[in-house]
Amino acid sequence: MRARLYLNGDGNARRTHMSMFFVLMQSSNDPILKFPFKYKVTFCLYDQTPAQRHIIDSFRPDIRSSSFQRPRMNMNIASGIPKFFPLENIQQEGSPYVQDNIMFIKILVNFRCLPKTLLHYIFSLNPGLPMHVQQAKINSEVERMHRDQHHESNEQEDTELSIEESVP
Repeated sequence: MRARLYLNGDGNARRTHMSMFFVLMQSSNDPILKFPFKYKVTFCLYDQTPAQRHIIDSFRPDIRSSSFQRPRMNMNIASGIPKFFPLENIQQEGSPYVQDNIMFIKILVNFRCLPKTLLHYIFSLNPGLPMHVQQAKINSEVERMHRDQHHESNEQEDTELSIEESVP
Protein backbone atom coordinates (compact mmCIF):
# COMPACT_ATOMS: atom_id res chain seq x y z
CA MET A 1 0.00 0.00 0.00
CA ARG A 2 1.02 3.56 -0.59
CA ALA A 3 -0.46 6.94 0.20
CA ARG A 4 -0.44 9.88 -2.17
CA LEU A 5 -0.81 13.40 -0.88
CA TYR A 6 -1.36 16.29 -3.26
CA LEU A 7 -0.79 19.41 -1.15
CA ASN A 8 -2.32 21.68 -3.81
CA GLY A 9 -5.08 19.27 -4.74
CA ASP A 10 -5.68 17.01 -7.70
CA GLY A 11 -8.26 17.10 -10.48
CA ASN A 12 -11.31 19.21 -9.65
CA ALA A 13 -9.81 19.98 -6.21
CA ARG A 14 -6.67 21.59 -7.65
CA ARG A 15 -5.76 24.84 -5.86
CA THR A 16 -8.74 24.56 -3.47
CA HIS A 17 -8.16 21.43 -1.36
CA MET A 18 -5.48 19.04 -0.19
CA SER A 19 -6.12 15.63 -1.82
CA MET A 20 -5.42 12.24 -0.19
CA PHE A 21 -5.25 8.97 -2.10
CA PHE A 22 -4.62 5.31 -1.37
CA VAL A 23 -2.79 2.99 -3.79
CA LEU A 24 -2.46 -0.78 -3.84
CA MET A 25 1.06 -1.88 -4.76
CA GLN A 26 2.11 -5.15 -6.34
CA SER A 27 3.91 -7.50 -3.93
CA SER A 28 5.22 -11.03 -3.63
CA ASN A 29 2.38 -11.71 -1.15
CA ASP A 30 -0.38 -11.06 -3.70
CA PRO A 31 -1.00 -14.76 -4.45
CA ILE A 32 -2.11 -15.39 -0.85
CA LEU A 33 -4.05 -12.12 -0.35
CA LYS A 34 -7.78 -11.77 -1.02
CA PHE A 35 -8.91 -9.49 -3.81
CA PRO A 36 -10.74 -7.31 -4.47
CA PHE A 37 -9.52 -5.14 -1.59
CA LYS A 38 -12.68 -4.30 0.39
CA TYR A 39 -11.54 -2.65 3.59
CA LYS A 40 -12.52 0.84 4.69
CA VAL A 41 -9.64 3.35 4.50
CA THR A 42 -9.53 6.31 6.90
CA PHE A 43 -7.27 9.35 6.67
CA CYS A 44 -6.52 11.56 9.66
CA LEU A 45 -4.83 14.96 9.58
CA TYR A 46 -3.73 15.69 13.13
CA ASP A 47 -4.63 18.88 14.97
CA GLN A 48 -1.36 19.48 16.83
CA THR A 49 -2.95 21.59 19.56
CA PRO A 50 -4.53 20.31 22.80
CA ALA A 51 -7.97 20.78 21.16
CA GLN A 52 -7.28 17.69 19.04
CA ARG A 53 -9.87 18.58 16.37
CA HIS A 54 -8.42 16.09 13.94
CA ILE A 55 -9.72 15.98 10.39
CA ILE A 56 -10.94 12.43 9.81
CA ASP A 57 -12.45 11.19 6.57
CA SER A 58 -12.97 7.70 5.18
CA PHE A 59 -13.95 5.89 2.05
CA ARG A 60 -15.04 2.37 1.21
CA PRO A 61 -13.47 0.85 -1.89
CA ASP A 62 -15.60 0.26 -4.96
CA ILE A 63 -14.73 -3.42 -5.37
CA ARG A 64 -15.64 -3.23 -9.09
CA SER A 65 -12.93 -0.61 -9.66
CA SER A 66 -9.58 -1.74 -11.08
CA SER A 67 -7.98 0.27 -8.24
CA PHE A 68 -8.94 -2.47 -5.78
CA GLN A 69 -8.24 -5.59 -7.84
CA ARG A 70 -5.02 -7.57 -7.62
CA PRO A 71 -2.29 -5.31 -9.04
CA ARG A 72 -1.10 -6.36 -12.52
CA MET A 73 1.55 -3.64 -12.72
CA ASN A 74 3.81 -2.05 -10.08
CA MET A 75 0.84 -0.11 -8.66
CA ASN A 76 -2.86 0.32 -9.24
CA ILE A 77 -4.59 3.62 -9.99
CA ALA A 78 -4.90 5.74 -6.87
CA SER A 79 -8.31 6.19 -5.26
CA GLY A 80 -9.36 8.36 -2.35
CA ILE A 81 -10.64 11.75 -1.31
CA PRO A 82 -9.81 14.61 -3.74
CA LYS A 83 -11.36 17.27 -1.46
CA PHE A 84 -9.88 16.01 1.78
CA PHE A 85 -9.25 19.40 3.40
CA PRO A 86 -9.59 23.05 2.24
CA LEU A 87 -6.24 24.68 1.51
CA GLU A 88 -7.30 27.95 3.15
CA ASN A 89 -7.50 26.14 6.51
CA ILE A 90 -3.95 24.86 6.15
CA GLN A 91 -2.48 28.09 4.79
CA GLN A 92 -3.92 30.37 7.47
CA GLU A 93 -1.50 31.79 10.04
CA GLY A 94 -1.45 29.63 13.19
CA SER A 95 -3.18 26.66 11.59
CA PRO A 96 -3.45 23.88 14.19
CA TYR A 97 -2.69 21.34 11.46
CA VAL A 98 0.70 22.80 10.52
CA GLN A 99 3.16 23.57 13.31
CA ASP A 100 6.80 24.42 12.53
CA ASN A 101 6.08 23.57 8.87
CA ILE A 102 5.13 20.00 9.85
CA MET A 103 1.87 18.09 9.33
CA PHE A 104 1.06 14.66 10.70
CA ILE A 105 -1.16 12.28 8.78
CA LYS A 106 -2.19 8.78 9.79
CA ILE A 107 -3.91 6.22 7.59
CA LEU A 108 -5.97 3.41 9.04
CA VAL A 109 -7.05 0.38 7.04
CA ASN A 110 -9.97 -1.15 8.92
CA PHE A 111 -9.42 -4.90 8.61
CA ARG A 112 -11.52 -5.63 11.72
CA CYS A 113 -14.67 -3.59 10.98
CA LEU A 114 -14.06 -1.29 13.94
CA PRO A 115 -17.04 0.93 14.79
CA LYS A 116 -16.97 4.53 13.59
CA THR A 117 -17.37 5.70 17.19
CA LEU A 118 -13.91 4.28 17.93
CA LEU A 119 -12.07 6.37 15.31
CA HIS A 120 -11.57 9.45 17.49
CA TYR A 121 -10.15 7.24 20.26
CA ILE A 122 -7.77 5.54 17.81
CA PHE A 123 -6.49 8.83 16.43
CA SER A 124 -6.12 10.32 19.92
CA LEU A 125 -3.61 7.62 20.92
CA ASN A 126 -0.02 8.77 21.14
CA PRO A 127 1.37 7.96 17.66
CA GLY A 128 4.81 7.54 19.24
CA LEU A 129 3.67 4.37 21.01
CA PRO A 130 4.78 1.11 19.38
CA MET A 131 2.10 -0.39 17.13
CA HIS A 132 1.58 -3.43 19.37
CA VAL A 133 0.90 -1.12 22.34
CA GLN A 134 -1.56 0.96 20.28
CA GLN A 135 -3.28 -2.26 19.15
CA ALA A 136 -3.55 -3.51 22.75
CA LYS A 137 -5.15 -0.20 23.79
CA ILE A 138 -7.61 -0.39 20.87
CA ASN A 139 -8.51 -3.98 21.80
CA SER A 140 -9.13 -2.91 25.42
CA GLU A 141 -11.35 -0.05 24.28
CA VAL A 142 -13.36 -2.38 22.00
CA GLU A 143 -13.88 -4.76 24.94
CA ARG A 144 -14.91 -1.85 27.20
CA MET A 145 -17.44 -0.67 24.57
CA HIS A 146 -18.91 -4.17 24.32
CA ARG A 147 -19.19 -4.42 28.12
CA ASP A 148 -20.88 -1.00 28.30
CA GLN A 149 -23.33 -1.92 25.53
CA HIS A 150 -24.14 -5.21 27.27
CA HIS A 151 -24.61 -3.37 30.58
CA GLU A 152 -26.90 -0.77 28.92
CA SER A 153 -29.03 -3.46 27.27
CA ASN A 154 -29.39 -5.25 30.64
CA GLU A 155 -30.44 -1.98 32.29
CA GLN A 156 -33.01 -1.39 29.54
CA GLU A 157 -34.41 -4.93 30.01
CA ASP A 158 -34.68 -4.32 33.78
CA THR A 159 -36.51 -1.04 33.14
CA GLU A 160 -38.89 -2.69 30.67
CA LEU A 161 -39.60 -5.48 33.17
CA SER A 162 -40.24 -2.98 35.94
CA ILE A 163 -42.71 -1.08 33.76
CA GLU A 164 -44.50 -4.28 32.74
CA GLU A 165 -44.66 -5.48 36.36
CA SER A 166 -46.22 -2.21 37.55
CA VAL A 167 -48.98 -2.26 34.92
CA PRO A 168 -52.17 -3.84 36.44
